[in-house]
Amino acid sequence: MTRHNKYDLLDQIVKAITDSGWNVSYIGNTDEHPFRIQIYRENESQRVCIYIWHITHGGGKARPQNEYRIQITGADHFEINKDEKTLVLGWWQEAEVFAGFDVRKHLGKLGFSPSFQIREDALRQAYINGFCPSDKGNNEIAIAFRPDFFVEYVQNLEALHNFGQSTEDLAVLNEIAQNPEINNENIHIQDMERKITVVSVSKKLRDTNFRKRVLTAYTYRCAACGIQLKLVEAAHIIPVNHENSTDETRNGLALCALHHKAYDQALIAINDDYSVKLNQIQVNTLKAEKLDAGFVGFTQNLRSLILLPPAISDRPHVEYIKIANRIRGWK
Repeated sequence: MTRHNKYDLLDQIVKAITDSGWNVSYIGNTDEHPFRIQIYRENESQRVCIYIWHITHGGGKARPQNEYRIQITGADHFEINKDEKTLVLGWWQEAEVFAGFDVRKHLGKLGFSPSFQIREDALRQAYINGFCPSDKGNNEIAIAFRPDFFVEYVQNLEALHNFGQSTEDLAVLNEIAQNPEINNENIHIQDMERKITVVSVSKKLRDTNFRKRVLTAYTYRCAACGIQLKLVEAAHIIPVNHENSTDETRNGLALCALHHKAYDQALIAINDDYSVKLNQIQVNTLKAEKLDAGFVGFTQNLRSLILLPPAISDRPHVEYIKIANRIRGWK
């Protein structure tokens, strides 16, 4: 792997992780491949060893037309350590998706000029849906996924690749990739670990879909202050754990991290005329406890009316706003 290519691939990894709200610290020398990093967020942390190569077409008339692969170079075996997860990845630049391979199926000394294959249709489906398993036979599956699924892949690494052990459970995982809105009650898997994994994948795909739709609708600008940075998040108007919540775009607001927190904690609210209001009771409490430093700047940055998506169908539903305000204790 050339120096240029190596840094390109490391950049893709780090961007995928940080865009998901996680942090990265480097372990050892970044000039060395495999890359070793620590990913962390709040109380969660995971050490990861990453082998990665570019995905290219299989080439040659003898190979299937839809076969893509990573060509293993610079390694005659994979290093496995008990205190870290080992990822064997490919990066397909054309669609900007990763492919993950099960390192447990390739322990020991690698053969001459080894390569790992994945189908083109799996890569393309991952670009569209966020995630797609690809059956390689012999109880082995590859996983194609978009960068916004990277951390989910790391967290469920072994469990995801274990779906190669059951054609029936793999069919369910494929169904979830196509339709993540399926109810958990309709997920018929006996193996508890794989069922938990399917539920986790389904939730992640729904969350990712909701986030992309909401942020796109608001052109990645905070509805409350207008800021346009990576700090902008997709907030549910009716909280996600409420029985009336929905993943419709019109139950979403694009909010920066500060105003997302303020909205969830009812320091601010949105009226059904789309005006922004402050919770004066909370404001008085903060002042009394001398916790109001920076409050003037906070209020000055608030818009009097939220930014609205151009498409009427994407705008916050008035009934959802009313329900949300009752939930959060607004009159």
